[in-house]
Amino acid sequence: MSGRKPRSVANPLESGITTPSEKILKECHTLYVDSENGLVKIAISLGVRLLPPRKKIIVMIMGNHSAGKSSFINWYAEEHIQKAGVAIETQGFTFVTSGRKRESLTGNATLHLYPHFRPILEFKGAMDYLTAEISTSKQKKFSLVTFVDTPGLVDGDMVYPFDVNAAITWLGEQADLVFVFFDPMGQALCKRTLNIVEKLSETSGDKLRFYLSKADEAGKDTDRQRVMMQIVQELCRRPGLNKCGFDMPTIYIPNPQKPSRCVNQIDVVCETIEKTINQAVQKTLDQLEKDSDLICSTISSRLEQDRADVTHNKSVRLHSFLCGALGIFLPALFILSFIVNTFSQEQLDELLGEGPSRTLFVFTGIIMYIWDWIPEDGQVLFVIVFGAFCYLLLFLAKYFAGRGNKTLTKKEKRTMAEYSDYIQDIVKTKKGNLYDWYLQQCAAESDF
Repeated sequence: MSGRKPRSVANPLESGITTPSEKILKECHTLYVDSENGLVKIAISLGVRLLPPRKKIIVMIMGNHSAGKSSFINWYAEEHIQKAGVAIETQGFTFVTSGRKRESLTGNATLHLYPHFRPILEFKGAMDYLTAEISTSKQKKFSLVTFVDTPGLVDGDMVYPFDVNAAITWLGEQADLVFVFFDPMGQALCKRTLNIVEKLSETSGDKLRFYLSKADEAGKDTDRQRVMMQIVQELCRRPGLNKCGFDMPTIYIPNPQKPSRCVNQIDVVCETIEKTINQAVQKTLDQLEKDSDLICSTISSRLEQDRADVTHNKSVRLHSFLCGALGIFLPALFILSFIVNTFSQEQLDELLGEGPSRTLFVFTGIIMYIWDWIPEDGQVLFVIVFGAFCYLLLFLAKYFAGRGNKTLTKKEKRTMAEYSDYIQDIVKTKKGNLYDWYLQQCAAESDF
């Protein structure tokens, strides 16, 4: 047997307390992915594309190597998940999340767990450096967060196995928060880091948060202030990062054995994560209402269009019937006129009776009068034109018959009505209850 020591976990299996935010996000996610009446399934049947909301927020952490990215994740989860050290420990992207079992996943399994990150395959070589670490930790808000630990960035001749700048930029655009860690030990002004940050600020500036990590290792307060001034000056030189209200809290991992007089604002990081989670809950509930309204409006428009199609089909069927009837009746009457003309009135009365024979005699008499009126040399031309006209009527009958629109069956209309009732009675009611319950967690009872 192997003498390898099993990895410790922060919490035993399924022992964490589920928070209100976690319950709400899971409830909303279930409403989307339910196998019978999920909004995604209903939307697909209507030709509408919906994406289920994430059950967790994505927090990407970037910075130069040895900036404390992995150490922060370990501290937040209160479990040793990622390797941490002065060397470049993280060479690829690692998704760190909370789950039911401590497990490590490779690239393919990671993309199965996070299918919305599959476009990362477009970055050649990134797949081989993609992993996921699943922890059972429920500390802080870890059950609602997925951290993305990025490769340590350095300048110079360092060669990465994939386009690290483009890959980090793309991941940052998908994340809910992007933490940029600057350490005070000589790598804070890494140009590669600043280039990626400047690129991200163009599309995701509101997600960026800057922190001076390992602030307790910066020496005296004057040294720390000098480092921060250098970082701010370098950032301000770049037009995309020269903004008002710039903030860069000082943080470090607390160590009871090494007390420090440096102000530690690491709680600000936790508050930022918690605030983003709360915003994600509100956005998810709002999106649930928008998607419900979208499905209901789509059903209403489909049913209204179906009624219009039914009216249209009745019209074209009438046109088709009239043209077809005339296309058959006129040539039949024309031929019948010549046949009837061979009989006398008395013979017709004996065959058909007095009433029908007189009616038939009147119609055929009109046809024969017209025929006698046409000159003999024009009768052949008349037959050709008359035949072409009857053919045109038959062609129009077929044309109108093919102009009908496809309509909904009774089963489809009944299913749509059931979907609409389900969304109105179940989904929207549940959304309202979840919103009320969420607000009750943070507002005073007197406000309700």
